[in-house]
Amino acid sequence: MRVLLVDDHGLFLEGLQNLLRAGGYEVVGAAHDGLEALQLARELHPDVILMDVRMPDCDGLCATRLIQAELPEIKIVMLTTSGEDADLFEALKSGASGYLLKNLQPDELFDYLDGLARGEAPLSRQLSARVLHEFNRQAAALEEREAPGLRAASPGPELTARQREILELVASGLTYKEVGAALCISESTVKYHMGQILERLHLKNREEVVAYALQSGLVRSRGSQS
Repeated sequence: MRVLLVDDHGLFLEGLQNLLRAGGYEVVGAAHDGLEALQLARELHPDVILMDVRMPDCDGLCATRLIQAELPEIKIVMLTTSGEDADLFEALKSGASGYLLKNLQPDELFDYLDGLARGEAPLSRQLSARVLHEFNRQAAALEEREAPGLRAASPGPELTARQREILELVASGLTYKEVGAALCISESTVKYHMGQILERLHLKNREEVVAYALQSGLVRSRGSQS
């Protein structure tokens, strides 16, 4: 694995370089800011860049976006002291393949890099729960945005038992007259209840009622009925 190091602290950079070489990794270069990292990435084409977040002039987040836009095949792993959520999620959105904190033990760093080569995403254990929580939060928010109609038109307590009966029969394809005959009520009574159903479910016409009933699972699609 060919590795490019990016950090503005020279002492840390030298120590990390020696550590990786002792562990059998090929360190192809070292940069001290994001712009130098971009230039060396173009020249050296490393497999992996270990990138600090906080650096002068061009920080690691900006450098990650620039490198990923031009050289998306290079994997970038943030290696930083910053455990802030803002930095973590911005790095992942910018294209980073992983996010590690500098309080790692050497063997842990080697394990994460070996996992990266197998297609795994290196992420410090104390950060994993935050990423999972944010993923679940965004998934729930997306689901909420995509299905407002079904929630607003929930059939539960908003409809009476008679209205649910009528809705089911109408959605199954019966005419109002046939629904009335099936329930032993007049056709006009069926129409009255349908008007109430449309109003309570905020729907406009019979076709929307049928679509709602099928989508909500109140009735099966006609093609699935025997």
